[in-house]
Amino acid sequence: MKLEKIVTRAENFADWYTSVIQAAKLIDYASIKGTMIFQPNGWAIWQNIVHELDRRFANHGILNVQLPLFIKYSEFTREKEHVAGFAPELFLVTQQGDKKLEEPYVVRPTSEIAFCNYYKKIVNSYNDLPLKYNQWCNVFRVEKNTRPFLRNCEFFWQELHTVHATSEEAIETTKQMIQLYKDFVNYYLCIPVLMGEKTEGERFAGAENTFTIEALMQDGQALQCGTSHYLGQNFSKTFDIKFQSKDNKYEYVCQTSAGISTRIIGAIIMSHADDKGLVLPIGVAPIQVAILSLFADKDPKVSETAMELYKQLHNKYRVLVDNTNNGFGYKIANQEVSGTPIVLVLGPKDVQNNTVTLIRRDNGAKIDVELNNIVKTIDEQVREYQISIYKKAELRLNSSIVEVNNIDDFNEAIKNRKIVKAAWGGSQDDEKLLKEKTGASPRCIVEKAINQVCFFTKKTARDIVYFARAY
Repeated sequence: MKLEKIVTRAENFADWYTSVIQAAKLIDYASIKGTMIFQPNGWAIWQNIVHELDRRFANHGILNVQLPLFIKYSEFTREKEHVAGFAPELFLVTQQGDKKLEEPYVVRPTSEIAFCNYYKKIVNSYNDLPLKYNQWCNVFRVEKNTRPFLRNCEFFWQELHTVHATSEEAIETTKQMIQLYKDFVNYYLCIPVLMGEKTEGERFAGAENTFTIEALMQDGQALQCGTSHYLGQNFSKTFDIKFQSKDNKYEYVCQTSAGISTRIIGAIIMSHADDKGLVLPIGVAPIQVAILSLFADKDPKVSETAMELYKQLHNKYRVLVDNTNNGFGYKIANQEVSGTPIVLVLGPKDVQNNTVTLIRRDNGAKIDVELNNIVKTIDEQVREYQISIYKKAELRLNSSIVEVNNIDDFNEAIKNRKIVKAAWGGSQDDEKLLKEKTGASPRCIVEKAINQVCFFTKKTARDIVYFARAY
């Protein structure tokens, strides 16, 4: 048996990314461009993300719901700013059976409108607020240039939509959610990120403010990993979502939305994987510990010991026992490409010595472990593994940040695939012009600028901003 060849990062980063996905059997291409078939490995990673985020959401009083896929086009067009942001990306349903619809349906690109219609029905009094509802679903957007996980016509995500009595409470929720995403991506996915507000030109359509977390991929490009939006009363005024306040006045609710999508799987791959395949954080790995039996067909004690190991570990970790007759080279390569964090190799000599060889995926380190000490040792190695892959990505991020104060240094840094930190005082048109000239865009605002000049416009700067080329 042979595994699919992985192109090296040095050869071609884009081809490397695709070949890792194919070799690890994460997705397969469907017959409609821009859609994916999630294979078991890919769906398991996503489901592990779902379960962990759901656990964290529950701590914030967030409840799951499920809303319809279709939205009436007439309802969608009521929010002008929202439509301006999404009109080029819409899929429309115009026919039902052999009958033409009186008005088309929008196949949801996001669900602000559906949630607004729902909240209008159920919100009456200040006693009803706040409401924090989340749905896990697929959404659809037209994409000319598609890439697995990063840009798809159909993708999966969670979208949180909340309503509040006051702007202060809504803004606080917006900030809480971006911090929740940051903690999740940092500690669960082992990816360091930059966190801040989006510039005006990068905000979500219809939002008063957008907060983001941005990660650096191994090719020097940034990837937006999660966003949280303060929507204010833009939608509630359009859809007439009111509540009766404590002093018996009717007021419009303040809203937020937030989301993380299957794009985060792309971030995991491009943050941690190497030329042998995936390197997965322990929490998302479909198999966390693989036990590879060698010569089990010749020595029954090897299989028996492997199953004893399994019994010790399976209540704490997701464990696979490979008792097949495939050679060691194939077995270990299969676990490497799949990104299994910990591999235990067990042969007849190991059984005699009451030991097993432990191999870590992140650095290939091998240690001999006594069988009666295996659980404690794996616990220790897992902790070290998580720290190791985070620190490697953190070093890459920190060493890539360059501060500049003029366009020449900006161009040089972007050409060298750096993240630029610079004072900014430009408009939305200036953002577009900068991207046309350099390929870079503002990723997030770090802080307010004090007595500084914009490197691009030479006007008084408002903010200190991170810039990079981005997916």
